[in-house]
Amino acid sequence: MVSLYRGQGYDFTITSSTAYDQKWIYGRNVFENIDYLVDTVFANYLSRPGVRQPILTSYCDGNRVTCDGLSQWGSKYLAEEGYSAIEIIRYYYGNDMYINTAEFVSGVPSSWPGYNLTIGSSGDKVRQLQTQLNRIARNYPAIPTITPDGVYGPATENAIRTFQGIFNLPQTGITDYATWYEVSDIYVGVTRIAEPGQ
Repeated sequence: MVSLYRGQGYDFTITSSTAYDQKWIYGRNVFENIDYLVDTVFANYLSRPGVRQPILTSYCDGNRVTCDGLSQWGSKYLAEEGYSAIEIIRYYYGNDMYINTAEFVSGVPSSWPGYNLTIGSSGDKVRQLQTQLNRIARNYPAIPTITPDGVYGPATENAIRTFQGIFNLPQTGITDYATWYEVSDIYVGVTRIAEPGQ
């Protein structure tokens, strides 16, 4: 697998070895709470004032392996003591650390609007969401199609609730951060599958 990427001119290697990467196993189960958390925070990054690039943070279990960074069991203990995510980060890396969220996410049709879409919301972001849901419904016919009118009404709420049920998200009918990016991800997937030569 190592030569596959380098041999095709890429400047990276994916190994599926825990010495270098997260271990990936085809067909392995994914825990729903972890899936939801990743969807919720995937565009977050750490920064310090005056430092342009995101901050690299290492993570280890703190028992078998130690490192100059977060400890699995240490951070668990701090969370149980009531520390918030940013307080845990600052405990390990100093008080000048901040959690930021990328305003623009490459590879999706449009980034999250910055607020939840729900009954009464309207505008271009709602119309885009409705259009994407209708395209996804061609591959997932359990999702009802809706009129892309830019108004988040009961039909849009119902389509979102159905989408959330299919893709293991809390079935609120509200398009929150995680739901927005899951819709974007599935939309990109189904449209690319349909394109010839991709």
